[in-house]
Amino acid sequence: MVSRPVSGTTIPVIALTGYLGAGKTTLLNHVLRTPQARIGVVINDFGEINVDAGLISGQIDEPASIAGGCICCLPDDGQLDTALARLADPKLRLDAIIVEASGLADPAALARIIGFSEIAGVRDGGVVDVVDAVRHFDTVDCGGVAPARYGAATLVVVNKLDQVPDNDRDATLARVEARVRERNSRAHVVGAIGGRIDPALLYDVAAATDETGQLSFRDALFAETENDHDHDHVHAASVTVTAEEPIDPERLIELLEWPPAGVYRMKGCVSVRHRSSVRGYVVNVVGPSVHIAKATTSAAGCSHLVAIGTQFDTATVRTLLTDALRPTDGPASATALRRWQRHVTRA
Repeated sequence: MVSRPVSGTTIPVIALTGYLGAGKTTLLNHVLRTPQARIGVVINDFGEINVDAGLISGQIDEPASIAGGCICCLPDDGQLDTALARLADPKLRLDAIIVEASGLADPAALARIIGFSEIAGVRDGGVVDVVDAVRHFDTVDCGGVAPARYGAATLVVVNKLDQVPDNDRDATLARVEARVRERNSRAHVVGAIGGRIDPALLYDVAAATDETGQLSFRDALFAETENDHDHDHVHAASVTVTAEEPIDPERLIELLEWPPAGVYRMKGCVSVRHRSSVRGYVVNVVGPSVHIAKATTSAAGCSHLVAIGTQFDTATVRTLLTDALRPTDGPASATALRRWQRHVTRA
């Protein structure tokens, strides 16, 4: 895990969706056990949600809860914004906020609510849709037109693969991915057992220590379980590239908008030359979502970029990142800067 390199980084808000019984809460309870992570959780008080309350209360002053049914069916999204505003408080020093929807929630509607939120300090962290490898094609995707939920997902986790015969697991994963591709060419698809995916796919851990001692319960719990089923984890890989000179924003935008195969998210700090000055930016990419923010501290002319994902060719990804961070020959063109600025979040 890598700490935040430059202040100005926003907190990713991750939508966690999935049909009834797919294993959303199991996945959530798994990622909450990440050592030293500080995760805010927005949950429904209605329905089948069963988050380990000890894990949540051990990480923030108190959990934010939304009552009244499916998050996407609330009378308005003000309640969600209220929860996000609470959790975006810099004093909490959160690494991520996870919004767990009920099993009947519409992922696309939830993604829109989060994407259009104007709460300062947060950004879209993607939609994680959990699929039941055993029952999915009997309950959610029964043939015909591929379900619309596929189109909203940035990460599809095909869970409960341990309940599928060994010889059928690859075929099951391939079948789900083929159906997802009918709606979504950009979604990242991984298999999992017991919701155990590498939290690095979702967020970074910013806090190396916790002075308040709130994490002691969670740390103890993790110590007891960290070796269990370790071989079942979906592990993330990463590639980091650095550059000493200001970069060409046009080349970088091409990479950010179209990440290499197998890369789920990218992050980093970059220096871009604007006529006679050099400006630092923090960049974050999850699936098709590109978020660029002005760095609030100097990037000192250096740039670095990290690609995170699964099953990608390391050499190819490194080459593409290196090319994207090649130094500019001079001030960026007006066209390149306009394209860059379209992605910059307004303060």
